[in-house]
This record gives sequence, C-alpha cells and structure tokens, in this order.
Amino acid sequence: MAQVHLPFEISPQPDDTTCGPTCLQAVYRFFGDDLPLDRVIREVPMLASGGTLAVLLACHALQRGYRARIYTYKLQLFDPTWLRPGGPDLKERLQAQLEFKQDPRLQAATAGYLKFLDLGGELRMEDLTLSLIRRYVKQGVPIITGLSATYLYRTPREHGPHCDYDDLRGEPSGHFVVLCGYHQDQRLMSVADPLLPNPVAPGQIYQVPIERVLCSILLGVLTYDANLLVLQPRRKQVGHEH
Repeated sequence: MAQVHLPFEISPQPDDTTCGPTCLQAVYRFFGDDLPLDRVIREVPMLASGGTLAVLLACHALQRGYRARIYTYKLQLFDPTWLRPGGPDLKERLQAQLEFKQDPRLQAATAGYLKFLDLGGELRMEDLTLSLIRRYVKQGVPIITGLSATYLYRTPREHGPHCDYDDLRGEPSGHFVVLCGYHQDQRLMSVADPLLPNPVAPGQIYQVPIERVLCSILLGVLTYDANLLVLQPRRKQVGHEH
C-alpha cells in the first residue's frame, strides 16, 4: 500500500514533561484499553530531571499484558555487538557497564532496561528506514518514538527550567510522538503529537517529510531518546478491529 493513515487520536499533554505518558495513553486507547490519562501519568515513573524514558513506558505496558519491542539507536547505552544474533547476555553486559559509567540518566535507563528484559520485553537494533516503520503501521500498529524535538520542529534549542528558546545557551530537547501513517509516494509521515500548540501545525495530527522524521529519531541520541517502541496487545481487546 502506498499510503496508510490509522484512525488515531491523542490528547494534549498536560505539561512540559508528560509527552511520554500521553502518547502511551493514546496507544492504549487505540487498542480499546481506556485508561484515564491522569492514571497513566501517575503510574509511569518520571526521571528526577523531568520526563521519562521509552523503556519505562514499555514496562508499564508489559505489566498490563502487552507485548513490547524497542528498536534502539542509543549507542551510549548499548554496544552494537550486544544486539547481534548470538550476542552476549544483555542483562550481564548492562550490569557490567555500570562499573564504568556513572551518569545518573544512564543508570536510570539501565535499571529500566533490566526490568524490561525481566518482564519479557524484546530489544532490537535495526537500520532505521521507512520499511521498518511501514512494517507495523500497515498492520494497524502505531509506533511511539522518542526523538529530537529540536530537529523535528526546527526550533531554537532550549534553556532553563521553563524550556525557553535560546539559540546560544540552549541544548537539544527530546520529545515523544506517535507515528500513525505514511504516504510513500509523497514521502510523508503522519505524526500524532501530544504537544498543543506545536510549532508544526495547528492540530495534533500532521504530516512531515519522512526524512525529517528519521533524522529526528536518530538525533534523539543527543538526549535519552532515539528509539521506536512497538506495543501490541497479547489478546484481542474491546475496541478497534484490525
């Protein structure tokens, strides 16, 4: 199919740090799993520095009976050799790495991934292409992605506790959105964005060039993003028919 656009809806995120739980709640709702947004926000762990991680969203979904697969591009956390076929024990490598890397966010991410693996989550590393995204979307599966908001929006970098735009003092900013469609011929990706208003479009569902989305995902390595999170119910739930 040259184009697919899922009937996806997403609520506005209540504040600057809840984009991740808002995306997760929208995916739950898409699958007919109607959890209130305030409950998802309350139950998903947040980092001391603000925001959350894709792996913490995944752990929440695993505990609700979903299957969860993460495609990661975060080389600061994962050595590519760990994710080759026949690679070493991931949990052992993650735990051993902690002896050499003391960054608090890396430690929090490591704890999250150890739990993710214990809960039955699947971790992969695969070239980021339209074909990879299309594999799921054309089957009716939206994808949560952690990416660089700075690159996606083409806005100045952000500085300070209120995330003010500052092209000199600012740093790249991370964000979660949901990929919910594509138009292959026009090279466009449909994005469901919890941020309202946002710098791209007047609404929360909009289309941007596929190449910009792929670059934004990979540039998520500058924060603790750079991933795709694929969630699927283990059993058919009341709601959408696929």
